Amino acid sequence: MTETVTVHPLFVRLTHWINAVAIIIMIGSGWHIFNNVPLIDGFHFPRWAVLGGDPELTYKLNKDTGFGNALLWHFAAMWVFFINGTAALIYGFATGRLRRNWLPIRPRDVAHDFREALRFHLAHDDPRIYNAVQKLSYVGVVLAALLVFASGLAIWKPVQFSWLTALFYDFQGARLAHFIGMSLIVLFLLVHVSLALLVPKTLVAMTKGSVRIATPDRPSMQPGE
Repeated sequence: MTETVTVHPLFVRLTHWINAVAIIIMIGSGWHIFNNVPLIDGFHFPRWAVLGGDPELTYKLNKDTGFGNALLWHFAAMWVFFINGTAALIYGFATGRLRRNWLPIRPRDVAHDFREALRFHLAHDDPRIYNAVQKLSYVGVVLAALLVFASGLAIWKPVQFSWLTALFYDFQGARLAHFIGMSLIVLFLLVHVSLALLVPKTLVAMTKGSVRIATPDRPSMQPGE
C-alpha cells in the first residue's frame, strides 16, 4: 500500500530554491574574486567554474578583468541569500519545523547512521524523517553560512567592522575564515546533491511538496473480530 504525504510546504520549497540559486551565484562570483587576489599562491579556480565574465573579453570592452562584475554578482546574491535565508530560519523556528526535523542530535545516532551511510544502508522510506547525519549536516551548513556572513562583513568593511575583523585576527584571517566556510558549504552541496540524485523522491518532495510512500499492510479483519 502507498499513500501521498506532504513533506515540504510551499514557503519552504520557495526559500530552498531561492537559496540554492543565490548560493551558486555567490560561489561562482566568489571564486572569480579569489582568482583576482589569490589567498593561496599558485591555486586558481578553473575559468569555466567562475562567474563574472571572460577576463580577456571584459578587459577588452571595459578595461576590467571581470573583477567588478564578480563583485556586483556577489553582493546582489549575498543580500538575496541573507533576506531569504533569514525568512526561512524565522519560519522554521516559528513553526517548530527546525526543532522537529533537526533535533535532537545524539553522538551515538550520528556514529550509527554514518556507518550505515558508508555501507549505503541508510533508510529513505519516509523523506519526512531525517537521519542523524542529515540533522548534523543541516545544522553544520547553517553555522558555516553564519561564518561566511560574518567574515564577509569583515572583508567588505574592515574599518567599519574593525571589531569583527579583530575576531578573525586580521583582514587575511577573515579571508581565510571566508574560504573555509565556503569550502564547507561546497562540500555540503556535493553530498546534498549526490543524495538527492540517489534518492529521487527527496527531489520530488522539494519540487512538488508531496510524495508517495509505502505504508505497512494492515492485517485483514476476520469475521466476528
